Amino acid sequence: MSKASIIFEQSRGSIISRAIVKIFIIQAFLLSAMLCYPQNPRAGYDEVVSKFQTYYNSSNYEAIHELFDEAMKNLLSKDRTTEMLSVVRSNFGSITKMEISDSINSARTYRTYFNNTIGDISIALNPQNQIIAWFIPRNELENSSILKRNSTKMIFPFKKEAFVYWGGQDIASNYHMGDLNQQYAYDILMVKDGAPYSGDPLVNENYYVFGQEIIAPCDAKVVRVIDGIPDNIPGEINKTHATGNTIVLETSRKEYLLFAHLKFGSISVRKGDLVLQGQVIAQCGNSGNTTQAHLHLQLQNTADLYNTIGAKLYFDDISVNGQTKRDYMPIKEDFVKNK
Repeated sequence: MSKASIIFEQSRGSIISRAIVKIFIIQAFLLSAMLCYPQNPRAGYDEVVSKFQTYYNSSNYEAIHELFDEAMKNLLSKDRTTEMLSVVRSNFGSITKMEISDSINSARTYRTYFNNTIGDISIALNPQNQIIAWFIPRNELENSSILKRNSTKMIFPFKKEAFVYWGGQDIASNYHMGDLNQQYAYDILMVKDGAPYSGDPLVNENYYVFGQEIIAPCDAKVVRVIDGIPDNIPGEINKTHATGNTIVLETSRKEYLLFAHLKFGSISVRKGDLVLQGQVIAQCGNSGNTTQAHLHLQLQNTADLYNTIGAKLYFDDISVNGQTKRDYMPIKEDFVKNK
């Protein structure tokens, strides 16, 4: 393993922690709840759901945790509850309305209207009106098209040579493979003499990749932009805005490229812009749920941050470790640059 691999201790929640990306909590418990309490839903649901909405909208996630029974509290800590719900709220927005849409024994499903999307939240209560299970399922959008790999020809997103820290098709070389949402994603940085920085490791500017220009891999349309998030001090993370400053591009073939952790104030495009292959769209930064400067890049089948499925991203004509590769998917510890 290279020195860079040892030095770079990238947080394994670089986009969103696995529990958050999947947006589910104890699905098995929900099923058991449906079987264990075969009575009609109790009137207490209205009160619990009302409290949930109020606490969620006021970011009082600890109060939501207090709605859980002891088993749920043990399985899902206050910190994990706060982490998950804060990320959901930062992307989905506040809840404007929750309407019951289905009832199965002791569980109810509520069609939930967020500011930015619509989803379903299922909740099961025990006889004491404590939450024993809840489930926020992915919506049907993510399964609207299954994208295996890109058919659009891509160039590498940096002008200079970069180092693939996470990349490949197995967990050992790419921890992203543990999550359907970000499978096949890359974490990319730059190294010199086996190290990703020179000097004080607590200064972003000392990381070789920080501030490097990121270019569009292909002609595309900008369909999503998240901006205005400060860069972290290296070693610290921002769990509230997991992807940090973000761009999502849409190709003419409805393939979506997500660029995360971009530098504060560096994004040069807006939603709706048409960009050309090779055009500078931002600079690499250290914003969001990341411990140090790098680019998180992934191909996916929707423009959404959550309801999506990762796909294989190949590059058309690149130099990999000094050798020409065509239609190649980089792997961990590859040095890559455009021809």
